[in-house]
Amino acid sequence: MSLIVLGTASHVGKSVTVTALCRALYRRGIPVAPFKSQNMSLNSYITADGSEIGMAQAVQAFAAGIEPMADMNPILLKPMGDRTSQVILLGRPYRDVHIRDYYIETDRLLEEAVAAFERLRGRYGHVVVEGAGGAAEVNLYDRDIANIRLARSLALPIILVADIERGGVFAQVYGTLALLPDDIRPLVAGIIINKFRGDPGFFASGVEKLEELTGVPVLGVVPYVDIPLPSEDSLSLEDKGRKATGNPVRIAVIRLPGITNFTDFELLERHATVDYVPPGAPLAGYDCIILPGTKDTIEDLKVIRRAGTGEELRHAREQGIPVIGIAGGYQMLGRRVVDTDAEYEGFGLLDVITTSAGDQRAAAQVRRQATGPGPILSSMGDVSGYEIRSGETERQALPEAFAGDGAATPDGLVFGTFMHGIFQNPGAANALLAYLAERRGVPFESATDGDAAYDDLARHFEENVDMDAIMAYFGDGG
Repeated sequence: MSLIVLGTASHVGKSVTVTALCRALYRRGIPVAPFKSQNMSLNSYITADGSEIGMAQAVQAFAAGIEPMADMNPILLKPMGDRTSQVILLGRPYRDVHIRDYYIETDRLLEEAVAAFERLRGRYGHVVVEGAGGAAEVNLYDRDIANIRLARSLALPIILVADIERGGVFAQVYGTLALLPDDIRPLVAGIIINKFRGDPGFFASGVEKLEELTGVPVLGVVPYVDIPLPSEDSLSLEDKGRKATGNPVRIAVIRLPGITNFTDFELLERHATVDYVPPGAPLAGYDCIILPGTKDTIEDLKVIRRAGTGEELRHAREQGIPVIGIAGGYQMLGRRVVDTDAEYEGFGLLDVITTSAGDQRAAAQVRRQATGPGPILSSMGDVSGYEIRSGETERQALPEAFAGDGAATPDGLVFGTFMHGIFQNPGAANALLAYLAERRGVPFESATDGDAAYDDLARHFEENVDMDAIMAYFGDGG
């Protein structure tokens, strides 16, 4: 059997709930795969065969103890601005579409999604399906292939997740159920109240009232917990400004308008103060500056040049502050970026030149040895990550940062790479953090692998929900 996890709104905890369920089933020896028919995110992951899917589905696959694959997220929308998105279909670039044109293909895309689900169910026997946004978007019912039309096609039991931290949880749940189509409402088998602050026992009367109002059992009230898992989308980026570690080591990540894959830095966030700073913000006082990946290198380069970020970067370089570029950020650190019809001056911190910047050339998982000079790269060793490479970047006389990739200044304090995820490697994170801590004269806290977070999440979930009721949907027979 399988089930669907829908939400009363975006960011209520659907992804985390699916991750917890996948890990809980894995801990019981039950094979399971995650699935989200349509995801909109600039945080993506490259699978072993070079397919691109949403980061959340990759995380859920890791929680389930299996390798991510394209069928887990058959449709990935990567926003490009002006109501246009790049459509990734079954892991491969399909085309760029305006939102009104995208809906023309709803029927065909739903067929692709259902076929992908059936392949997963045939392979693993059980699937936990995640919806998108709020389930009761009544104006979208005729084209909602992530919630209503998918639920109608699969006819699986539904768990509805609501976020009590937002307030108005009774209206969230009651209103969502009231607005669901008549054939979908009976599929809702249970409710989970998420992000409760304090003792869940204090909400016992609230549980009774919800069950009385809706006729649907409340399967659990899950307390808020901060377990380090990769973020799904830009809403998660908004939360980062409200977190403070108190660690004296400070890292600035330039918050590019088209920032992608900011999950690259989430291991660093647990061991340093990482700020996502807007273009033009002062960078004085930071121990390291990172230019992240971007969906549009040229447009973001123009934005941050106008904002004066180039002067801030050059001043940091003069002060001996490490400056690191990832993917598009690496290209911006070069001398120039050449597109099909124009040439743009980079920040000149690395002697590299990028051509055909808008062309996506390759996507692949990679493992490379850090070969660059200096105290950071020389301490990294072997690292793994993934590339979503656009354009051709020519390294002039500079040494490589990694075998077959990137470039570094002779002192190694400025370097760039096409590899996403390098700082998710504890070895790479520790190499950077140790250098920054030593330079600031503070103790160094070693970063460790985050796999234990999946077990912590599963235990937290199991302690606060009715697992017997949920496990009834994952008995023998698929």
